[in-house]
Amino acid sequence: MAIIINKISQQLAKTGYENRTKKARDWLRKKATEVATPGRKPLLADESRKAKRITPGKMFFYMYDPKTKDTLPYYDKFPLVFPIELYPDGFLGMNLHYIRPKQRIALLDKLYETLNNEKFNETTKMKISYDLLSGASRFKEFAPCLKRYLASHIRSNVIEIESSEWEIAASLPFEQFVGATTAKVHKDSQELINGI
Repeated sequence: MAIIINKISQQLAKTGYENRTKKARDWLRKKATEVATPGRKPLLADESRKAKRITPGKMFFYMYDPKTKDTLPYYDKFPLVFPIELYPDGFLGMNLHYIRPKQRIALLDKLYETLNNEKFNETTKMKISYDLLSGASRFKEFAPCLKRYLASHIRSNVIEIESSEWEIAASLPFEQFVGATTAKVHKDSQELINGI
């Protein structure tokens, strides 16, 4: 994923589109669908991207093996998460993989209103909370994404995705659902969103 993100970032720079514009987002979605899903292990083994700590409002990627996997209808083995609340044994987060890539970008656009700054560097993060997300109908796409993660069930390095790469990472097809197809998960998520 790190190589793919770098490659797409370089190609985006050559297009002349300004990052985070509608044209750039459309280009990213198109480009992401052209990219074959490579192995996730190289990114998860990349020590230079390893998170020093999990911080609410930043984006992280890792391998996960749920404690209650035998009772879950399905789960994502490689979550792409914005943590919302930290707990002594893990965190509550939004796993963007539970919604379609186009919805991920739309949700990111809305969430950008909560950014602490627009530098899109290591200091940039979203100021999000469960109360904020659940209290505003404009964020309704977050509902199927809300998941609880136990630190003891993370099975790889936790990789921090830089804020300048959020849209690229959100556009890439790195989900790996166990127990259901991606199409089934996205269909279920859409039904939940429609019911809100």
